[in-house]
Amino acid sequence: MDLSLYNIRCTENKYKKNIKLHTLFSRVTGVLLCGLLCCVSANAQNSNARQAREMFDRTFQMVFGPQGCTLHYEVNLVGLYKTDGTIWYKGDKSKFVEGRYLAWNNGKNHYLVDKKKKTVTLFDAQSDKKDKYSSNFKFEPDAYNYSVSSNEKGYLLTLKLKQGRKGMKLIKALIDKKTRAPINLKIKVAFIWAHVNISKFHSGNISDDTFTFPRKQYASYKFIDRRNE
Repeated sequence: MDLSLYNIRCTENKYKKNIKLHTLFSRVTGVLLCGLLCCVSANAQNSNARQAREMFDRTFQMVFGPQGCTLHYEVNLVGLYKTDGTIWYKGDKSKFVEGRYLAWNNGKNHYLVDKKKKTVTLFDAQSDKKDKYSSNFKFEPDAYNYSVSSNEKGYLLTLKLKQGRKGMKLIKALIDKKTRAPINLKIKVAFIWAHVNISKFHSGNISDDTFTFPRKQYASYKFIDRRNE
């Protein structure tokens, strides 16, 4: 056998082996790189979700925490309902004042005043009957997946209802970048969007007396007790 031909064949075999090894290395590298990118993407998503939940929890506490808060709101339940007023929160207590309606909720009883009809209707504080829309807006924080993005107006927190859970399908909450105070909410219930603009927000120093119903002030109104209905 010609020695030069033998050397050429050996060189070809080595070259083919090198090609196979290079191809195998490229495939393995590709798989590892793809896996790494997926991990980076998953970690980024997890980090974003954690940050969004932490930001939401802080704002939620500013609104519903034991220190209390007050704010002005403008609600537009598209095609169904519009209103605006001022509301106070403190834990499970609340009070709101609108043009026609006022309400005091001390955590046990809910007093709804209708100035036009001159009535005071008393409900159990936990009853959905106190507000015909309240059952559509029940909220459980752990029932949602969270994400956050930034724009020129603030941080936009997006809450998507987890599969199999009940509640509002989608919530978009815009909060201030510095104070974390709420600016506006967009809430999707079924196929309906509710828009809530928030202003004059203040957290803290809310007295418990705020939620005490001033019975003497409405002594001439008709009193309706619906706690046992």
